[in-house]
Amino acid sequence: MTPLPDRFCPRDGTRVPMDSLAWCCPACRGPLDLDFAPTPASLKSLVGRVNSLWRYAECLPLATPSVSLGEGRTPLIPLNDGVSAKLDFLMPTLSFKDRGAVMLAELALRLSPRRVVADSSGNAGTAIAAYCARAQLPCTVYVPDGTSAKKLEQIGAHGARLEVVPGDREAAARAARAAADEEGTFYASHVFNPYFLHGTKTYVHELWEDLGGRLPEVLVVPVGNGTLLLGAALAVAELYAAGLIDRRPALYAVQSAAVAPLAHAWEEGADDLVGVTPMAPTVAEGIAIPSPPRARQILRAVRESGGAFLTVTEDQIRHAQRDLASRGLYVESTGVACWAAVREGVPGNRTAVVPLCGAGLKTGLARAEEESSGP
Repeated sequence: MTPLPDRFCPRDGTRVPMDSLAWCCPACRGPLDLDFAPTPASLKSLVGRVNSLWRYAECLPLATPSVSLGEGRTPLIPLNDGVSAKLDFLMPTLSFKDRGAVMLAELALRLSPRRVVADSSGNAGTAIAAYCARAQLPCTVYVPDGTSAKKLEQIGAHGARLEVVPGDREAAARAARAAADEEGTFYASHVFNPYFLHGTKTYVHELWEDLGGRLPEVLVVPVGNGTLLLGAALAVAELYAAGLIDRRPALYAVQSAAVAPLAHAWEEGADDLVGVTPMAPTVAEGIAIPSPPRARQILRAVRESGGAFLTVTEDQIRHAQRDLASRGLYVESTGVACWAAVREGVPGNRTAVVPLCGAGLKTGLARAEEESSGP
């Protein structure tokens, strides 16, 4: 079996052996990155390979998967003349989080922990629960009070233990991290564990293959903790370094206007979060993260790509969800944020791809406040 690469702290350089269950930098408690710089395969060499994200084996830090559910290779369809959508809600657990969850479950299986813990606003938790079930690993998922009932049902159906934490998304994360410090525990964190990012990057590798060896001018990505955006940045860097693309697409990060700490930092020209962002109600629950641990990396990735931050209102999200449904695509409210941001035009009239990240069955239609409160 190929040795696992080491992890390191991007802030202070502290290194962590990959066979360790340590989930964060022991010096600063920050998230870790992976010491891994692969070279992607050419288009021609991909022909005839397995029809899942594991076809990009050269770019994955784990090989020969045992817990795969056939994740990846989701369709790419046009929405209008300049914008296409990648249908990542057609994953096995109905969200893009499967791309990273399969990597974490595969890693956990190799490290043989006593138990797996995760925290989530829903989709990451359902994905971790499903892949742990596939790997026959005991799993506990911490979720905030108010998480969609359908997501809770899905997590429980996969056999995971549910811990509903009073408070917001940050409260659930704190509870999970406290549990993660217990001996023999693998923290399947989609934020702190870099293996998750190396799973989400396959989103861009697939786009590159689907578009015949090129990428759109703009990648529009929803951002809460930033795992899809940072994965996209990794893939773009890999393809560019290998000479498989001759230009890098701009990364446009989309946040809900109700909870937009990164967009605020961007407007201030800051390299990190500015002030304290209060948690406010939003139908985009999956990206309502007031203090993302990888904030500096996210801001830097967007800046270096020549991209920008966009915010969308609750009404824009609701209208975008109904618009997509009228086109045959039933997507959860968080998953339509990117379409809400660009449905009336991409900045500079450039070509773009948006991810539709989660199925509408997970949350139902987002309703206006007056609708949900009733007469």
